[in-house]
Amino acid sequence: MTAVLHLLDPPATSAWAPFAGVRPVSELRAGALLVRERWELVTTLPTASILSDAVSGFADTGTIPVVPSATSLSGPALVVRSDFAPDLDARPGPDPAGTLVDQAGTPVGWWVPRGSVWTGADQRSDPTTPVSGMHLTGTASLLDMLEHRLGSDCLQLLDSSPVPAGTIVLGDPALLAAGDAVIEPGVVLDLRGGPIVLEEGVVVRSGTRLEGPLHVQVDTVLLGGSIRHSVIGPSCRVHGEVASSVFTGFANKAHDGFLGHSVLGQWVNLGAGTITSNLKNTYGEISLALPEGPLPTGRMFLGSLIGDHAKTAIGTLLATGTIIGAGASVHGPPPVPRHVPAFSWGADGAERVTLEGFLRVATRVMPRRGVELTPDREASLRRLHARLTR
Repeated sequence: MTAVLHLLDPPATSAWAPFAGVRPVSELRAGALLVRERWELVTTLPTASILSDAVSGFADTGTIPVVPSATSLSGPALVVRSDFAPDLDARPGPDPAGTLVDQAGTPVGWWVPRGSVWTGADQRSDPTTPVSGMHLTGTASLLDMLEHRLGSDCLQLLDSSPVPAGTIVLGDPALLAAGDAVIEPGVVLDLRGGPIVLEEGVVVRSGTRLEGPLHVQVDTVLLGGSIRHSVIGPSCRVHGEVASSVFTGFANKAHDGFLGHSVLGQWVNLGAGTITSNLKNTYGEISLALPEGPLPTGRMFLGSLIGDHAKTAIGTLLATGTIIGAGASVHGPPPVPRHVPAFSWGADGAERVTLEGFLRVATRVMPRRGVELTPDREASLRRLHARLTR
């Protein structure tokens, strides 16, 4: 029997807004890859389940079963923390006994031997195996991960390829991995700050300037503008100025407008001219404006944190540290509040997007990216709406 991987999500606290209760932490993008994909790569184990009480039954593109944390798990298996993102060159080894720990000795994974049952994260057994990586403390820490790990991630994933004809290359051409990506003449590839990795099916239109480190996943189309120091998940459409931002996947920013130091969930759509501010006039620390009070982030640069299926109208202006909840439709007179509740119809949250309206839009949007709204996915969206509107 082959060992399998289980990912243990942290509690759904406000630090994970706007994704708490929306999607598992293991399905968020930390550096070039999802947290789950990082653990799969370094352990070479297939994922059997995600353990999460907040989003049990979650179903979306490319995910695996999400079950309650109290689910009984039998060995051989490895249970790892979703709020720890291992370095891609970490190699804990095949099925060793004991506990995986970080550099400070804090447990981040537990091996469950054949014939044994996992009893919880409070267990610890010898020997211990050190694993390098970064602890994730909330959504804003995904930007810390981007800044500190994206360059090394791209190097780990780099498979150098010839430079397409007609492009302008600055820096070492060996730091480009383009595979079968379509790069039109006139594209600028600036590799002086790090590698650029373009996966299968990526299209880069003429007039685009790419600056590494940059990782762009399958079937994404870059439509023009300056895109730098970012990770863009699968099947996105991106245009304009983008800096140090995380696209989880299936998002649409097809028009002009600055997006900086921001995190976008799946199925986000930013209307033309949507602009984020990512720096206060005082150059001071940015706090998140949560209903229970301000949450300091320790960051000088922080744009917007935008939940799954959220949308903005044309010309939307977003202040530093703005949170837009899942399913929100942001429109109406400015200014947009720094916290927009989930499923708001309009920026102030006075009205809510109905379940019928939410599903009707999802039914139109998802097939545009070749994704079927299956019964499992529809049931997951129904539970999401019920959780966040009660």
